[in-house]
Amino acid sequence: MPSRFPDPRRAGSDGLVALGGDLEPETLLAAYSIGVFPWPHPGLPLPWFCPDPRAILEFDRLHLPRSLAAARRKGRFTFTIDRAFGAVINACRRVPRPGQRGEWLNASMEKAYVELHRRGAAHSAEAWLGERLVGGLYGVESEGCFSGESMFHLEPDASKLALLHLADHLRGRGLGWMDIQMLTPHMERLGARELPRDEFLDLLEGAQDARRKLF
Repeated sequence: MPSRFPDPRRAGSDGLVALGGDLEPETLLAAYSIGVFPWPHPGLPLPWFCPDPRAILEFDRLHLPRSLAAARRKGRFTFTIDRAFGAVINACRRVPRPGQRGEWLNASMEKAYVELHRRGAAHSAEAWLGERLVGGLYGVESEGCFSGESMFHLEPDASKLALLHLADHLRGRGLGWMDIQMLTPHMERLGARELPRDEFLDLLEGAQDARRKLF
């Protein structure tokens, strides 16, 4: 897919690649294919970013704190993939997430990613307590790579365990890592790390060469 964006390797220290544009599926996929994602800011034309440094979660470096390992052994939740994408992204938009990126996930963004899901390019992992959706996350698949976007939980550890379920799913299809864009304290506790933007983009291009089918 030809890029509609400037080379992200030339972005400044703030990670800003471009301003403006739309949220059409073709635009989003062109962005993700080169490591760029939208991050709306009130009062600005739509900004597109590729941060430096960039954060990833490598599945063979996953660290489970004792409390999370204990919660996983209890088997309190059940997990699915792509059973309730619309409900997951809506909850990510509406459930408060202390320390995350503010009001970036607006109605237009939600609609755009729901359309990406309809076209098979955005996916979710869900945690259920009985028939109640209590946690989950969603992200975008692009050329055999996966970029996580947002998480929510209504029960302790539900979103983290859904993430582990997704990691197992992706690892089973030959992928060794996922893009998490920016490092948060809870992802760092799971073993995520930052790397220079150029190193991330090299890693992205190498993974794309394998052309894996992830879902």
